[in-house]
Amino acid sequence: MFKKFEEREDITGSQQLKSSVQKGIRNKLIEQYPHLEDVMNEILPKKENFKLIKCRDHVELIAGHDGTVLFVKHRDLPYIPTLRLLHKYPFILPHQQVDKGAIKFVLNGSQIMCPGLTSPGAKLNEELPQDSVVAVMAEGKQHALGIGVMKMSGGEIRSVNKGAGIDNVHYLNDGLWKVTRVQ
Repeated sequence: MFKKFEEREDITGSQQLKSSVQKGIRNKLIEQYPHLEDVMNEILPKKENFKLIKCRDHVELIAGHDGTVLFVKHRDLPYIPTLRLLHKYPFILPHQQVDKGAIKFVLNGSQIMCPGLTSPGAKLNEELPQDSVVAVMAEGKQHALGIGVMKMSGGEIRSVNKGAGIDNVHYLNDGLWKVTRVQ
């Protein structure tokens, strides 16, 4: 989704949100990610205003009061935390781990294939349903290298074991990763 994202070209505008809209977004985020409830005031403090940045292709970014992009919203997907936020709060998303051989493909923006999730070195959480937003971890690495949306359930990935299992939405060094702050 963000492979060729360019801040100057893809951002079309931004707006300051009313406090009632901000409260609605905070509540939606806590509903989607219940683990965030304890740290929501650190991420999006009630006393600080945050911005909604509109981009091309029906993408919206939520930026904190300092301009740091925290969440991404595409019209077809739920709110997704950015990798920078996920590195700070790794418990936000459930983890799926790929083997070492899949790392270069994930960092190239490719979809995560089922064999990369079921081979030795990979760890597959079979309890997760289809359309779950997950952190893509890698064998031998501490931090997530991508964020994806599961195309099938964990059990289906294990049983089918071919084709794409996770859509790669955001990964290290993609266009969104390079946007540190927006004005």
